[in-house]
Amino acid sequence: MILHLTKDDFEKEVLKSDKPTLVDFYADWCGPCKIQTRILEGLGPDFEKAKICKVNVDDESELAAEFGVQSIPTLLVFKDGKLDKRVTGVTQEGGLKELLGI
Repeated sequence: MILHLTKDDFEKEVLKSDKPTLVDFYADWCGPCKIQTRILEGLGPDFEKAKICKVNVDDESELAAEFGVQSIPTLLVFKDGKLDKRVTGVTQEGGLKELLGI
């Protein structure tokens, strides 16, 4: 399941998560973001060990600025409440596994 986040629930769902959390910063009008969404929606059971979230940069520009998101899609991985990894551009399932360490 993919959670759509706002600044109001970001801390609870990401920074206080007990699972590795991948956050996809995206926009509805972005072609590569649509490809990334299809990849995220097709993830298998291996990814149940992690939390997958999305943040719309048009609606949540404060969050995007806070994390220095300048290009989309940008994927951030948080572990134990801290930013662990960052990648910009479409990332396939194998790369997502590597990012999350699963």
